[in-house]
Amino acid sequence: MKSYYIIALATMIGLSSCKNEKKDIKPIEVPFKKEGNLTLHKLVTDSIVATLDIEIADTDYDVQTGLMYRNSMKDNQGMLFVFPTVRQRYFYMKNTRIPLDLIYLDDEKKIVSFQENARPFNEEQLPSIVPAKYVLEVNAGLAEKWILEVGDRMEYTDNQKK
Repeated sequence: MKSYYIIALATMIGLSSCKNEKKDIKPIEVPFKKEGNLTLHKLVTDSIVATLDIEIADTDYDVQTGLMYRNSMKDNQGMLFVFPTVRQRYFYMKNTRIPLDLIYLDDEKKIVSFQENARPFNEEQLPSIVPAKYVLEVNAGLAEKWILEVGDRMEYTDNQKK
């Protein structure tokens, strides 16, 4: 019986000392992983507006996570969401630390609508307005800087698919 009390006392001391220890919890940071290239073209002139390194979100996990937990992204980087069907899309900025432009594209890879300057951590819906198959996320302000318009198009390569 005496050993039971010693074990119980040792456990309580151990637990109380754990409570007082300061734990260094580091925030999650997800690094950029280049999975393809994307080029944006103007509708009228077919001139190249921008060329980006992209991550491709085409699995349920990638689509749900998106650019969450990123502290920054370079202006020549973005994330392309690839969906199997064309329908109205709804995005939000939960756990997203950087402001973004969301560029919605149809199944012909033409821009159909925008949500510009989406605010970090905002959980309001950011709809595509019209049906879309692709969504490109880039740093906020780039859609305006590149003078993108509905009808402009993209081309991309997926380095994961051989």
